[in-house]
Amino acid sequence: MVISVRDLDCLATSPAGALPIHAVRPETLSTFLETRPPAQAAYVRGTGFTAKSGAVALLPGSAGVTGALLGLGDGTDPMAFGALPFALPEGSSCAFAGQLDCPEGASLAYLLGAYRFDQLRATAGRPPARLVLPKGCGKAVSIATATWLVRDLINLPANILGPDTLAETARHLLAGLGAEIQMIDGAALQAAYPLVAAVGQGSARKPHVLVARWQARDAGPNAPLISLCGKGVCFDTGGYDLKPAASMLRMKKDMAGAAIALGLAKLLIENEIPIRLEVRLGCVENSISGDAMRPLDVIRSRRGLTVAIGNTDAEGRLVLADLLAEASDANPDLLLDFATLTGAARVALGPDIGAFFCNDDTLAMRIETAARIQHDPVWRLPLWNGYNSLLESHGCDLNNVSEKPYAGAIVAALFLQRFVRPGTRWAHFDLYAFNDSGRPGRPEGGEAQGLRAAWELTSKIVNNSVAIK
Repeated sequence: MVISVRDLDCLATSPAGALPIHAVRPETLSTFLETRPPAQAAYVRGTGFTAKSGAVALLPGSAGVTGALLGLGDGTDPMAFGALPFALPEGSSCAFAGQLDCPEGASLAYLLGAYRFDQLRATAGRPPARLVLPKGCGKAVSIATATWLVRDLINLPANILGPDTLAETARHLLAGLGAEIQMIDGAALQAAYPLVAAVGQGSARKPHVLVARWQARDAGPNAPLISLCGKGVCFDTGGYDLKPAASMLRMKKDMAGAAIALGLAKLLIENEIPIRLEVRLGCVENSISGDAMRPLDVIRSRRGLTVAIGNTDAEGRLVLADLLAEASDANPDLLLDFATLTGAARVALGPDIGAFFCNDDTLAMRIETAARIQHDPVWRLPLWNGYNSLLESHGCDLNNVSEKPYAGAIVAALFLQRFVRPGTRWAHFDLYAFNDSGRPGRPEGGEAQGLRAAWELTSKIVNNSVAIK
């Protein structure tokens, strides 16, 4: 089974009949209303519209709705435009009117706000209003299409999206874009990725590792090599260290790291970024059976380090460890991994801010800049070497968890660092990848957290606007 990339159904094919959208701030609202017909201005004032961010007021006329006002509030986040698709009349189209600070950002927010996940319903919900895309905003369509795919994959339940479906979806997509694909399973996976195999051995749905390689037509043999790794745990019971029922309700999203890595790869390839690209996805399910890994099992990793399983619910770092070992051995210029890894990162930063760890200060600053540009917030946490001793284990090289109850996200990142070849420029993203409630541009459900920041980083860093080294 393959999950298809959806076409955006929120783009107008013609500007004819499009409702004008006027974006206003609280300080410009009065001036704008003075330019409107008196009855229309009185109506807007009567609704109590104050240009709060994401607020929408329809403008009446003799023939019905003649346009709309969008409140931008006092901030700079363009996601307010994501409130429009379902606030405008069904069946309508719209176009931005007047000068915008960033037409592409506004367009992207609109397209992200038009997303909805209703494929599993007997009756689909109402379609969004359609946007007349401003000229020069094609990248917004590319980013939104990748984001919709990532959201779809995260939102699908685990009985539909298992390890084989996730791997096959990635294979179909990347092969269709011209990448060379390896699909590893069975005895070959056990030999090459023993930690991945250990995580998946308890499930009837066997693990798969996908390795994809692509090189842009304009990229020579010395073009930058960017390597992406993604945690694709399609459902996480916690294994024998079983999660409480409430903690299991979101575990269909534990493959979000693989989905985000796949979405980023799609963007890099479709936009012909002049690089060499490698992608590794560990697609697996952490389940319970007589074959499942047990607490204090000891497994020899791909890197050769022996790992004691201090907690079977710390499985994501095991999946990534083997992938990072192989990826870093290829000497990439940049190595990024994505995972829904620790609850500790959520405790520290909440659900809206992704945590990242980085072993290079210059790279970390560039990630922070990229995140600000794209309004895709991430925050650096430290790879504090003083906590390395927390991973010590009796009788083998290291434990996959600490016996202490603190610094869980840092300890997880330090575990991963043990498998990254020294000298590799590496960043690890520990993400929530879910919107617990809907907001403009961010509907409830799966979220491609960190995708836009990583896209901004990787597309700019290799287009010579920012040096990679």
